[in-house]
Amino acid sequence: MNNIFENRRQSNSQNHVPVWFMRQAGRYHDHYQNLKKTNTFLELCKTPKLAQEVTHGPMDEFHFDAAILFSDLLFPLEHLGSGLEYSPGPKLSFKYSSLDSLDTLKMKGTPAEFYNFQKQACTLLRSSLDDTKTLLGFVGAPFTLYAYLVEGSHAGSLVDSKKGLYDGRFDKLMEVMLPSVIAEAKLQLEGGADAMCIFDTAVGELCLKDYKQFILPHLHHMIKEIKKDYPNKKIIYYSRNTHRNYLDQLDADLIDVIGVDWRHTLPEVFERFSDRFYIQGNFDPCWLHLPWGQLKTNLDELKASMESQRKNWDKWIFGLGHGVLQHTPTENVKNTVKWVHENLMY
Repeated sequence: MNNIFENRRQSNSQNHVPVWFMRQAGRYHDHYQNLKKTNTFLELCKTPKLAQEVTHGPMDEFHFDAAILFSDLLFPLEHLGSGLEYSPGPKLSFKYSSLDSLDTLKMKGTPAEFYNFQKQACTLLRSSLDDTKTLLGFVGAPFTLYAYLVEGSHAGSLVDSKKGLYDGRFDKLMEVMLPSVIAEAKLQLEGGADAMCIFDTAVGELCLKDYKQFILPHLHHMIKEIKKDYPNKKIIYYSRNTHRNYLDQLDADLIDVIGVDWRHTLPEVFERFSDRFYIQGNFDPCWLHLPWGQLKTNLDELKASMESQRKNWDKWIFGLGHGVLQHTPTENVKNTVKWVHENLMY
């Protein structure tokens, strides 16, 4: 099976930089909105046939090189017993405010039972996607899940979450929850996912000291456990609002791809990291709201800035610095993918 990180699609005896976007299946897309008229968000996630259909929407219309399972990263918190509703955004009935409070939660069945909907959706997708397309699964990273359980969102300075690193709450949650997240990832891979994304959207609020001391041991342990059973599957780690010093700490023997946001200068990231990782990023998703002429100018300028790294374009996965925003014009998504396929050749 072809994989975008190893065996790229051919075009006129040249390879093109592959492209996929976080949240490429979602609220901006008419295909999703039509399904949402008769199905709730949870139904779209937890009904394998519907998750397959949502995932296929942008693949069929925009021709991305990778499909990412349509799901939600907060499901391990629901498995933990925290309660999870969407009205319309996610809301938990539990707040992790003290060390002992975690003892009041009760797991909702085994991971194999709870995450079976994701495994089934991956199986359906792998059978319906073209062999040249990569299927990506995803899970939430340790700190990002923990912070949501403490704060109820990822907004603000996450003061209580940071305090919880020192009062034992973070480590205790990892003992209880991390086996569930590891099992979730393995079930998606068992179902047919070719690679696993680990999304860390909240961790950029931490200082480097806390990142190194508290987060990395659990993150690396998590990936080691996944790779024990799936050593040949690719691991993609995306962290939002982290600087190069954070990325320096990542274990290249465990992580294959690093995703970076628009706060980084992409040629500098390649200069520093492309000998160790594939690089995904880092186009500003807000630029997809510009008139096409200006958007194309920004794409052309990004290409020009990357000429110094042309020898490393085989390590580049074109993507956004975060997810596709809700009101993004679909024509701009279509044109951007087409531009990448036609212009980023090596």
